[in-house]
Amino acid sequence: GWSRAHGHALSCNRALCWVPCQNGGSCTFPGRCTCPPGWMGRTCETDVDECASQSHGCGQLCINTAGSYHCACQDGFNLAADDKACQPLGPAPEPESFSQAGSPSEMKEEMQELKGRVEALEQKLQLVLAPFHNLMLSAPEDVGADPISRLSHSLQQLDRIDSLSEQISFLEERLETCKCLEKA
Repeated sequence: GWSRAHGHALSCNRALCWVPCQNGGSCTFPGRCTCPPGWMGRTCETDVDECASQSHGCGQLCINTAGSYHCACQDGFNLAADDKACQPLGPAPEPESFSQAGSPSEMKEEMQELKGRVEALEQKLQLVLAPFHNLMLSAPEDVGADPISRLSHSLQQLDRIDSLSEQISFLEERLETCKCLEKA
């Protein structure tokens, strides 16, 4: 009756684990489990972080999962056939993506317009910042508005220039893609 109290039927030559093995482990020694790959610990309760060691072989990013891991890539790349290496995303070969982007001449116009807007903003910024250069020399009545509101105005202008130049670089990338498609 001793073995039944523990809820185990004793069979000869079979190791016993009072705490059952988890995550697919098997009891191979009294109180010890042999764990499948990806798990460790006395009862296979601990996930091995494969990404912590350098043996995972991922080209860019390693993502640990329960009992395993997988590789991932940064923006602009996708996983190669081996699910480890990363390869850059090429421009999409489908012709329909071209029509969505608009024709290259439209794109060029859009870019010219944006460039013009940035130049105009930069000129404005020069005008706005000019008073700061001679603020120390000038008398208060020359300064029109108080310096704080002028400063905040010029900072807003800087923000706008920033976002416009981002738009321009985005458009230039799109234009490059279009050029590649035209040659193909």
